[in-house]
Amino acid sequence: MTRRDFSERDIHMALDGELPGEERMAYDAWLEANAEMKAKAARYTADRAALRSAFAGVLDEPVPARLRQALLGETSVKATAWRSRWWLSAAAAVVLAVGGLSGYVAGIDGIGKTDNDDDQIAEQAIAAHVIYAAEKRHAVEVPASDKDHLQTWLSNRVGLKLVAPDLASEGFELVGGRLLPAGSQGKAAMLLYEDAKGERISLFVTAESAETAKGTYMAETGGPEAVYWLDKGYACAVVGSLPPERLSAVAKSAYGQLLAGISS
Repeated sequence: MTRRDFSERDIHMALDGELPGEERMAYDAWLEANAEMKAKAARYTADRAALRSAFAGVLDEPVPARLRQALLGETSVKATAWRSRWWLSAAAAVVLAVGGLSGYVAGIDGIGKTDNDDDQIAEQAIAAHVIYAAEKRHAVEVPASDKDHLQTWLSNRVGLKLVAPDLASEGFELVGGRLLPAGSQGKAAMLLYEDAKGERISLFVTAESAETAKGTYMAETGGPEAVYWLDKGYACAVVGSLPPERLSAVAKSAYGQLLAGISS
């Protein structure tokens, strides 16, 4: 049995089927002896399954030539023609998800970037919502039943004091939350909520050093809408397919509670 030091990279290799067979027993033993890495392996496996489930209807379809060319850098993509840049990111994620979860992370964060930070936040939030809001079994990493741990864990990971807003008055109950990548090196918290009819909305929160902005964002091709704001070091977006007035009311409530939580 081969013995060597394993790392997080080996988790991705194992997930992608690229770990040499002679190293498998040593790798499995390493996972069993490292609870943190074993948890990461389980999370990455669930994320991969969620990706495949979310895009099950298109995984076998050929990638349009214009998207493949843009992904490979063979053609320029104008912002005016691609206002819905997150769809390009999602398409790239599908292409790369076939080859591994690490590709998915790069796809979400690295394609179609501009200096428009508020749009980037909205696009990342929508992309995450599309993937996880549709997932039934693995939508969240920590359930609402463990709310105190959820808030502490996400606050520590994102580097912001995070209080999960109570949106019961808006008809939504907390399902739970998860940790996501954001930008090139950052982390984001995603909180998922659901109403009595099964309609889901999500709150995406990450750190923003200086920007101040607010607005709404929807891809030209349709889909969920994001109400976002950047203020007091927070970059947040509430995403859903609700009527604009209702989504705005939910976002206002969530925003107020997040800011109130800073001083609590």
